[in-house]
Amino acid sequence: MNLIHIQHLYNRIGFGITPKELKKLSKQSRETVVKNLFKGSKKNTPVTVDLPFLETITPKQLKDKSLRQEIRKKSREKTQEFAEAWYNRLTNPTELLREKMTLFWANHFVCQSNNILFIQQYNNALRKHALGDFKLFTKAVSKEAAMLIYLNNKQNRKQSPNENFARELMELFTLGENHYTQNDIKEAARAFTGYNHNFKGDFKFRKNQHDFDNKSFFNKNGNFMGDDIIDIILEQKQCAQFISEKIYRYFVNDSIDANHIAEMTAVFYKDYNIENLMKYVFLADWFYDPKNIGCKIKSPIEFLVGIHTTVPFTFQKTKQLFLVQRLLGQILMKPPNVAGWKTGKYWIDSNTLVTRLRLPSVLLNNAVITFSEKGDEEDVTDVEKKKLRRSAYIKTVTNWNTFETSYEEVSNTALITNLISSPISEGTKTMLLAKVHLPKKDFCIQLMSIPEYQLC
Repeated sequence: MNLIHIQHLYNRIGFGITPKELKKLSKQSRETVVKNLFKGSKKNTPVTVDLPFLETITPKQLKDKSLRQEIRKKSREKTQEFAEAWYNRLTNPTELLREKMTLFWANHFVCQSNNILFIQQYNNALRKHALGDFKLFTKAVSKEAAMLIYLNNKQNRKQSPNENFARELMELFTLGENHYTQNDIKEAARAFTGYNHNFKGDFKFRKNQHDFDNKSFFNKNGNFMGDDIIDIILEQKQCAQFISEKIYRYFVNDSIDANHIAEMTAVFYKDYNIENLMKYVFLADWFYDPKNIGCKIKSPIEFLVGIHTTVPFTFQKTKQLFLVQRLLGQILMKPPNVAGWKTGKYWIDSNTLVTRLRLPSVLLNNAVITFSEKGDEEDVTDVEKKKLRRSAYIKTVTNWNTFETSYEEVSNTALITNLISSPISEGTKTMLLAKVHLPKKDFCIQLMSIPEYQLC
């Protein structure tokens, strides 16, 4: 398989690739590489943190206000610990494609919770279904405790239907805007009444809260339940197209090609098998078209994990991991809203670009980074900015030995094409060639600090 194509594939299904692995895969055909990629992600390894403080707690005990507050505090702390564990999994994935797909679905089926038990279950549900049956996936998400709380479906009862989940199910999760009516929302909400969960987060259907009367949804009439609504939604070819478009933007190109989407939609609509759809994409000639290589802006997490793939490093303080994520604009477990993060060009503005260009040196050389405790400084005066500015050494442990071993046979000139997949401007090319004599690790940091490194 072509080296450039392998590099492109691993930039999209993972976070880059080392020279030795690149060389090994180059002896294989595209079909073999893709087949083994899926084979390596068949297994599902959940991400978990220890929760001993919840083992003996009962609902009755939580009536004690002080204990309830203590449990909430520990849960928030454990949620952050889980976010760190998830980040660590991304930097050392056991099933590479499954983890990248989990990251994708987390910004599709968006959910947030400070209940560590529920959000851990939810994140692992995304991981479990990431390459499976989209119909079963959607039904599973609708019954997760974290989602029932996040979109208020726990409050959805026959006497007072709550339309929040029903609306987002169609607008954000399956069909997209303007492909349903307000009446469809109302009728779908009635079908999802009675959805609830127990103390441990297991789904419970409350019959006394469900509306068993007939509903009219997408020109069909019947005593529909929540699963029936999802079945009817997936009968609409628009659902297969909507998901295909989101996957195309994430894995191929932000600019949609209508012919490619039509191909993907036809494949996906047959059985809503996510694995089959992804195989089709990664085997398609157009996936490897030069216009689709090095054209996507890396998300903050892709940027951080990509640096780690080349030069392994760990933060000495967990708080600094989340500080860096905040500065870049993407904190794991903390989506901005139910629509998730805006991607593509929205990842970068004048502030985040400066941070990105400096970050490789900061992370790999334990340098100083300046930040504001309030985040976005555009909303404050110049006087306030001076007061808000803070400086911190980002302390990491950097494994340069692994880098030196992985890249020992790679010259500095070859390192350019190994780390940069997008076209390089003439000015940047001249600057790099002038510094090509630098020690390899210094030259590596130089490469990671150019604008073209922001693309994959």
